[in-house]
Amino acid sequence: MEESISGFKQRGDWGDVVEHGERITLALREAGADGDAFHEFDDWRPKTHERIDEDVSEKTAKQASVSEGNGEKAGKTPGDDLQTAGEKLTESYEKVEADDTEGAVERWGESINHVARAADSAGRKAIRKVEDTVYRKVMTQMAPYYFDNELISANVTEVARGDDGEAFEFEVNVNDDEMKAEVSDILAEYESEIDRWHVETEKWTEDVAAAEGVEPPEEEGGPESTMT
Repeated sequence: MEESISGFKQRGDWGDVVEHGERITLALREAGADGDAFHEFDDWRPKTHERIDEDVSEKTAKQASVSEGNGEKAGKTPGDDLQTAGEKLTESYEKVEADDTEGAVERWGESINHVARAADSAGRKAIRKVEDTVYRKVMTQMAPYYFDNELISANVTEVARGDDGEAFEFEVNVNDDEMKAEVSDILAEYESEIDRWHVETEKWTEDVAAAEGVEPPEEEGGPESTMT
């Protein structure tokens, strides 16, 4: 692993970058990282059973997509909001006829808000469609598969493919300087204390096994760690 101001970088085969992601995740956990940002990275990082041009591509496109607007979060389509806007506008006219100026203005404002929300939802949907198409067909041919949130900035790139197999480069940066320094110290311990990393790997295997509903490998006589 190489460490620089831009992050922690590992180059090698798919197993190497998967292990790098596991180490980073475990180090973050030891450093106290938790919450949505941590779990988003944990979900995105490359896994043993995944392929970069399928699984990682799909996850990258999803996390890079425009977020949901208020209408979408409320489960309303643009058509729903336009219909409600029409109803509110009708109510506004009725309030005017009843000399209820305050009520008329209130309903008119609600109508405008629903029209705006409908336009916002429709726009976001259209942008996402373009984003997905452009990302999958164009961007992945020129740029690495990337991840970015308030905790982590990361990218994984396929740097070689040939008779000797595929080679990848996986770089992860911790955006908080204090946590980055702590993660650096923990990763250094993983590098120098092989036995400790082996133990942590076994614990991690048990966690994954429990989550996936399968039995973890036995400690004695089981497969050895991929650490060298």
